[in-house]
Amino acid sequence: MSFFSRLEERASKIDSLLCVGLDPHPADLKENTPQAAKEFCLNLIEATSGLAVAFKPNSAFFEALGPGGMTALLDVIAAVPDEIPVILDAKRGDISSTAQAYAQAVFEIIQADAVTISPYLGADSISPFLQDSEKGVFLLCKTSNPGSNDIQTETLQSGLKLYEHIAQLALGWNTKDNLGLVVGATHPEALSEIRGLAPNMWILAPGVGAQGADLLTAVQAGLRTDGLGLLVPVSRGISRAEDPGEAANSIREAINQARKNRGSKAEPKILGKLAQNLFEAGCVKFGQFTLKSGLESPIYIDLRQLASYPNLLTQVAKAYQDILKGFTFDRIAAIPYAGLPIGTAVSLGGNWPMIYPRKEVKEYGAKAEIEGEFKTGEKVVVIDDLTTTGGTKFEAFEKLENAGLKVKDIVVLIDRESGAKEALAEAGYRLHAVFGLAELVTYLKNQGQITADEMVKVINFIKESASNR
Repeated sequence: MSFFSRLEERASKIDSLLCVGLDPHPADLKENTPQAAKEFCLNLIEATSGLAVAFKPNSAFFEALGPGGMTALLDVIAAVPDEIPVILDAKRGDISSTAQAYAQAVFEIIQADAVTISPYLGADSISPFLQDSEKGVFLLCKTSNPGSNDIQTETLQSGLKLYEHIAQLALGWNTKDNLGLVVGATHPEALSEIRGLAPNMWILAPGVGAQGADLLTAVQAGLRTDGLGLLVPVSRGISRAEDPGEAANSIREAINQARKNRGSKAEPKILGKLAQNLFEAGCVKFGQFTLKSGLESPIYIDLRQLASYPNLLTQVAKAYQDILKGFTFDRIAAIPYAGLPIGTAVSLGGNWPMIYPRKEVKEYGAKAEIEGEFKTGEKVVVIDDLTTTGGTKFEAFEKLENAGLKVKDIVVLIDRESGAKEALAEAGYRLHAVFGLAELVTYLKNQGQITADEMVKVINFIKESASNR
C-alpha cells in the first residue's frame, strides 16, 4: 500500500483525523533526561493509541537530549502499534546526496513511516525521500508560524505566491501517492487556496490548540470533499491535560463534528465549472469598483443576475444542496432580496420547505414578519447570496428567533472574507460558503478566465480589508 492509502485506511477504520504529537518539552518532564522523555511519550501512546490516526514525534526534543535522547526516540517509535503511521517532524532539507543520507536515517534507522521536509532546495533534494511509495513525505508549504509570511507569501513573476507555487510543484512530484503538504491551520485563507490548487492531496495542518487556530475554520478550509485529506496534529492540548486520553477523545469528537457541520462541498471540478459560469454570466466582474462602503475594490459581485439564468441558478442551488445534506434542520429561511431566488431553487431541488423574513413588515392583514408556514421551536438554516462583514444578517436572525425559530447555520454562495465568519462565530452562528472569495478567484485564474495579476489584486484586497478591521 502507498503511504496515504495506509493512512486513509486507518482514518476510516477509527473515524479520526487526529494526529497526536509526541513533543517531550523539558517543562513537561519530571526531569530533563532521555528516560523521562521516553516515559512521557509512552504514556501518551498508551492513552491515545485508539484515537490517533498517526503519531508525530518531534525530533528536536529528542536530539536536544544527546545520544540517549536519540535512543529514546527509537524506543518511542518502536512502541507505536504497527497499524498506526509515525510521522517524524524533522523538517529535513539538503542537497541530493545529503538528502539521500537523511532519507536512509529517517526510514531505515529511525524507522519512521513519514517525515516533514523543506522544499527550499528543489526537486533533487526531495526525490530521495519519495523513492519508496510506502514511505510518506509532508512538504512544508505554508507553515503555521507568524514568520512564515516573511518568505512564503512572496509573489513570484507568475503572479502566484510562493506557497501556491510549492503546492503546484508538489502535484507533479506526487507520482507514488506518498507526498502531502504542511499548511498551518493558523492561515485558513491559505489553507483554502491550497486545497483548491491540490484538491486530492493530504494536508498536515498544525496550529490547532496552543497556537490558537480555530478548528471548525481549519476543517472547512482544508478538508477534502470525501471528508478525509486533513491531519490535525495536537500536542500540548493533549499532553498537558489532566486526562490525555479524555482530551484526545474530545478533540477527535470536535474534529468529527466540524467535519459534519462543514457539509459536503461539490467536487473541485464542478466548483471550477460553476465559477466559470458565474464569470461568464457577469455575476463576477473584475476592474475598479466603488463599493457601498466607499472602498475601491478590484472585484464586483452581483448575484441578482442569477434570476435571469435558470440553468446557472440550478447549478448554484445544487452547490447549496451539497452543503445542506450534512445538516439536520426543518426548513430553510431565505433572506430577501437576492437570497429569495436562490432559496426557492434550493427548496425545489432539495424538497425542503422555505420561509423568509420580510424586509418590511406588512402594515395590513396579518402584519407578518415571517412569510410561510412554520412551527415554534423548529430549526432553520438561513440562505443568502453572499456575505461581507455579516452585519446585515443579524436583523434577519433576530426576526426568525423572535418568532421562536432556532438559527445556527447560514449558507451563502460567496464569502467575501471581510470578517463575516468571525463576527457570526462570535455571536454563536456558523457560516458556510460554497466559495471563499480567494478560492473563487483561484479557480478562475487556474482556468484562464482571469490573469494572475487580477487574482493577486483580489487576494491583496482581502488582506488589506482584514488588516483594517
